[in-house]
Amino acid sequence: MALTATLAAVPPLEATPAPARVRAELRDLKISFPRPDLPPLEVISGISMSVGEGEFVAVVGPSGSGKSTILRALCGLLKPSGGRVMVDGRDVTAPPPGVGFMFQKDALLPWRTVSGNIAVGAELGGTPAAERPERIAALIRLLRLDGFEDAWPRQLSGGMRQRVSLGRLLAYQPSLMLMDEPFGALDYQTKIAMGLELLRVWEAERRSIIFVTHDIEEAVALADRVVVFSARPARIVADYKVTLPRPRHMRSMRSDPAFTRLTEAIWSDLALPD
Repeated sequence: MALTATLAAVPPLEATPAPARVRAELRDLKISFPRPDLPPLEVISGISMSVGEGEFVAVVGPSGSGKSTILRALCGLLKPSGGRVMVDGRDVTAPPPGVGFMFQKDALLPWRTVSGNIAVGAELGGTPAAERPERIAALIRLLRLDGFEDAWPRQLSGGMRQRVSLGRLLAYQPSLMLMDEPFGALDYQTKIAMGLELLRVWEAERRSIIFVTHDIEEAVALADRVVVFSARPARIVADYKVTLPRPRHMRSMRSDPAFTRLTEAIWSDLALPD
């Protein structure tokens, strides 16, 4: 009787949801850099991780631990010493299509307006010329840049410049967004505002994101998962699933005991002083 009841409680096989599509994957990745008259400098030591479709993954770790290095490998800008780097199931041997990069420095073109800089992404992404104005206008509305379409980069604040940078990245329509400390150079209040902006845009667009940051609270506030790297040569110390409900609100979330527990656990993983 007990066995019958147990079997009856098991859902049929076809009811099991299919796993999410894997957008990016690192398998036993190893990266070393040659040095004259010295052994190679080992930066990455056997890292394996994946990012699913629409998943937001943050990577934290000490300075020099190879966080930015994995982004360069995923972009095809850096050849691994061992292991595999894959995007959409294909080995990365050159810059793959559908992968966009956002840096800490905005790198806007000073001779282009806000609209013109966002248009760069649409041009590189192959959006037909007839469709570009509508796409650019939609992104300007989404990023709350209305009224600044014809402004020049020199006329914008740091936060607004990063919004334009984000618009350029989204205009490219990448399936995978690689973000290397994009808000690291901003003041605290602007950084919080940009985090909220990114969350709002991500909720609307649902792109896969790998977000590198030194800020543990930022990682927990934004991501679905937080992957913790050790010091060089990097390995994965922990991979946390962030269960905080969405949509997230920065101020109230910071008083949530679950938020505090997770940030403290990551601090402990990194063996950082109080």
